[in-house]
Amino acid sequence: MPFPLPPNATIGIVGGGQLGRMSAMAAARLGYRCHIFTPEPDAPASQVASLTTLADYDDNAALIRFAEAVDIITFEFENVSAEGLDLLAERRPVRPGPDSLRISQDRIAEKTFLNAAGVRTAPWAPVETLAQLRAAIATIGLPAVLKTTRLGYDGKGQALIQSAGEAEIAFTLLNPKPLILEGFVDFACECSVIVARGADGASTAFDTVENRHRDHILDLTLAPAPFDPDLRREAQTLALHIADRLGLIGLMAVEFFVDADGRLLANEIAPRPHNSGHWTIDACPASQFELHIRAVAGLPLPAATRHSDAVMKNLVGPADLALWPEIVATPGLIPHHYGKTAARDGRKLGHVTTLFPHSALPGAFGIAAALGVLAPDAA
Repeated sequence: MPFPLPPNATIGIVGGGQLGRMSAMAAARLGYRCHIFTPEPDAPASQVASLTTLADYDDNAALIRFAEAVDIITFEFENVSAEGLDLLAERRPVRPGPDSLRISQDRIAEKTFLNAAGVRTAPWAPVETLAQLRAAIATIGLPAVLKTTRLGYDGKGQALIQSAGEAEIAFTLLNPKPLILEGFVDFACECSVIVARGADGASTAFDTVENRHRDHILDLTLAPAPFDPDLRREAQTLALHIADRLGLIGLMAVEFFVDADGRLLANEIAPRPHNSGHWTIDACPASQFELHIRAVAGLPLPAATRHSDAVMKNLVGPADLALWPEIVATPGLIPHHYGKTAARDGRKLGHVTTLFPHSALPGAFGIAAALGVLAPDAA
């Protein structure tokens, strides 16, 4: 298959969630078909794609059939087997590559990579035994956060520890091991940058945004981040540097803490579209999903610019989704429903974006007024 991919080529997406859904919608605008690989019947991405392979991620025979039915492969979340992606990569190009996935899905490999690239993180140490945990606490101090190295997201797989007793309990409860101990960051805010990078090394970064969480799940994203423009540019520069060191082909999010001294500390990298980039669908000429598809398909990358400031609000669980009739009836709220049939607590079911003139993002009261029926969650 030649590159760039011609129209009507098929892009295989491993994972069937909302990120795959919005990627498939962007691909359709560019003339591509999408084939989803997922174990979930009636997955959000399957609802808008041409084909779906319904199988477990460790079903090698199904993975081979999937690879032979597509022209190029990407993925929409990290908890996919890197070994499975290796199997796919033997048959079709996988973008981003399996090596990028391996780094992002293991916190020890991730922190090691970031530090080797000259990027500051919170202090950390690997933990396989209670003796190592005690030694790490002696070096890093308390409070600290003990985390699984794999499969954690939205606050799962981690525990804040403030005493030796809490540390031993958390060590017993958290699995699989090894774990990682990270120093607790006295942070002023959390922010992130979305970067796209093509096979030719050309790259572009969206504006740095601020992320605000509720119950460890992203609640609000403010674009651009309402802090010092120099710090926003520094975050973009670091994210572009990380993408280059990773040899990224595709899209990547880099999450940062801004500590109490105004320093950026890298927290996580995610080589895929990201929840904190959903605002780009409505506030940018080309969204994060379009840039992801363009990079994967070998198309030219436009600049990651915005025409508006924006606030993105996640709709999480049945209580938020119950507001859907009022949301779609409220002028100024741009609704996005993910098509999920099970509205469970803590599950991301959609999001809403509201736009403001460029360089006119309001303060807390203006944001609350714009969000209307969703304003209580913005407090």
